[in-house]
Amino acid sequence: MELKLCESEYCFMSIIWDNEPLASGDLVKLCNRELGWKKSTTYTLLKRMTERGFAKNEDYTVTSCVPREEVQRFASESFVEKTFSGSLPSFLVAFFDGKRISDSEAEELKRLIDEYKSEDSEIK
Repeated sequence: MELKLCESEYCFMSIIWDNEPLASGDLVKLCNRELGWKKSTTYTLLKRMTERGFAKNEDYTVTSCVPREEVQRFASESFVEKTFSGSLPSFLVAFFDGKRISDSEAEELKRLIDEYKSEDSEIK
C-alpha cells in the first residue's frame, strides 16, 4: 500500500484522525465547515480513501485504517530522499538556514539524535 497523500487527501484524513470515530454525516459537516466542501465532494473522497485502504465506513461510522504518524513518516522520508538524496544533514542545513532555535529545542534535538542513533555508531 502506498502511503502517499495529496494535500486535500491529507486534510481530509486529518479531519478523520482528529475526530474518529465519527458519523459520516458529521464528517460531511466538518468537511463543509473546515474545507468548504459539498456533501458530494466529501463522499467522493471518502469512497476513494476507503478503496485505497486509508479509511473505512461501516454502518455510517468513519474510522481511519492507517495511523497519521505512518503517513507523516512516509511523507517526510520521501521528501528527504527526493529533495536531498536521502541526506538528513543536508535537509537540516537547508531547514535551519538563517533560523535560530532555543536552547530547549537544541536539547530536544540532541536527545532525539541520541535516541535514534544506530548501535553501530557507538564508540567501542
